[in-house]
Amino acid sequence: MLLGLVLIGCTGMPEGIQPVTGFEQSRYLGTWHEIARLDHSFERGLSAVTASYSLKDNGEIRVINRGFDAESESWKEAEGRAQFVDNPTVAHLKVSFFGPFFGSYVVFELGEEYDYAFISGYNTSYAWLLARTPQVSDEIKQRFERRLGELGFSTDELIWPETQLPDETPPGIEASAAR
Repeated sequence: MLLGLVLIGCTGMPEGIQPVTGFEQSRYLGTWHEIARLDHSFERGLSAVTASYSLKDNGEIRVINRGFDAESESWKEAEGRAQFVDNPTVAHLKVSFFGPFFGSYVVFELGEEYDYAFISGYNTSYAWLLARTPQVSDEIKQRFERRLGELGFSTDELIWPETQLPDETPPGIEASAAR
């Protein structure tokens, strides 16, 4: 699922990507909605995708990704864990959904209010636009596409899945947060 990076030991980042500095983990925790992505098998066919981040007792970040699979008419969920690659004030993390295998998770742009985030994986095949709400302004969408294009990502392969299903709230998300 979202950021289920099956990238064995790949914690680098694409050329030109700089992780956000001055990152505040506590402000980033909570639920994010997937607005756009470069599609991969672990997310293919999913809509209304959310990523929820919470702090574990051991200091790691719990990652719960959920999305609706229209073909099976069911919610899919994956649980993983994330750790900072180095400094917790630099938004460069490694995420694992499969044992000891980690993939890179780089926040390279973040709204001042932590209301949207541009994310990259270890190469230009992995990118996401996440937001605190199911919709963002056209300005943010255009900025995301422009930044990806400037950085060598294939913007013609971006998909913009449905962010919310009618009369449906994903499990674990309060109805007020899903609006």
